[in-house]
Amino acid sequence: MHKPSQKIVSIAPDHGASPLSKMQKAFNSLIARIDKKRALLQAWEDAIPAIHQKYAADLRPLQQTFDEHRMRMVQQLDLACDQKGLTGAERRLIAQLIVETASDLLSVRDDAQLKAIYQRHSGSDFDAETAARLEDAKAMVEDIFGVELGDDVDLNSPEDVAERISSILEAQQQAEDEVRQAQKAHRRQTARRSAAQAKREQAREAEQAQLSLSVREVYRKLASALHPDRESDPEERARKTALMQRVNHAYERNNLLQLLELQLELEHIDQDALNNIGEDRLKHYNAILKEQLAELDAEIRHVETGFVESFGLPPFTALTPKSAMRLMKDDIATLRHNIQVIERDLLHMFDSIKTLKAWLKRARYPAEAGPFDEMPY
Repeated sequence: MHKPSQKIVSIAPDHGASPLSKMQKAFNSLIARIDKKRALLQAWEDAIPAIHQKYAADLRPLQQTFDEHRMRMVQQLDLACDQKGLTGAERRLIAQLIVETASDLLSVRDDAQLKAIYQRHSGSDFDAETAARLEDAKAMVEDIFGVELGDDVDLNSPEDVAERISSILEAQQQAEDEVRQAQKAHRRQTARRSAAQAKREQAREAEQAQLSLSVREVYRKLASALHPDRESDPEERARKTALMQRVNHAYERNNLLQLLELQLELEHIDQDALNNIGEDRLKHYNAILKEQLAELDAEIRHVETGFVESFGLPPFTALTPKSAMRLMKDDIATLRHNIQVIERDLLHMFDSIKTLKAWLKRARYPAEAGPFDEMPY
């Protein structure tokens, strides 16, 4: 879990001294951005279980009740369609309402009776239509991504399709990387590298070595001070063991900020030491922190995308943990209202041809409001 730091790592200007350097300002900015991202990730980790619980306890049962009511509505409209006294326009409107509602229900349930009603009023087979749409969507996806999904992919599952595309693209990328590596090795064998190229590669290798060394130095100082085997007191050994686990976890993730926070927490570094970090060392620290910030951004995107997919929300929906819970509560309130509306209409709309005609008039003119206009799904 990511928790905002208790002691903030930052470089503070001394009173009367020169202002912070560009590198120092960049260090503080990166620290602040990372702390903000960690807080957002923690907020998602705290909110998602509560949202899932709210969904299971409130929203899902209401959705099931609402769908059962809509199923009854379709059945009642199917029976009413043959009543005497209806005009041709009213029968067509009933058929339209039946087809729209039945199609929506069949997207989440497999019901033979509902399919028969759908076919009677649409003149087409729901399964055949669905298969054709899925094949069209498959062809479009294959054309866009330049892949062949195969016949065994579950076209009804966006997650399965996305996973198949991802695995194919990863395999293609790996194959291309292998070809490039082979070509690169071949070029190295057949031609001498230019002095400039060799110098650039040496500089990159040296820079990466320095970045690793910067993290390793902080780690070694902590590990030396916390090594639990050097403690004879059981309680102190247990405390240092727990702290050492945190240090090892941060080091394995190349998490420089967490290691610096641990140094502050354990008072192995003070504000003066932070203020006097050399420019070369700051340069290395900033490069590491930029990588950490990018990793946090990727982790947050993964959490948010997974949330959107798990609840069937439109792709690229912009959400925060607070707005996600608010959206859930709004949907619950809307469903409760629509259940009341449809229950009222199921009770009265079929009492007579007159009440049915009045209801159809409201359905035909949305400005006068009717249950199908108020239903959110």
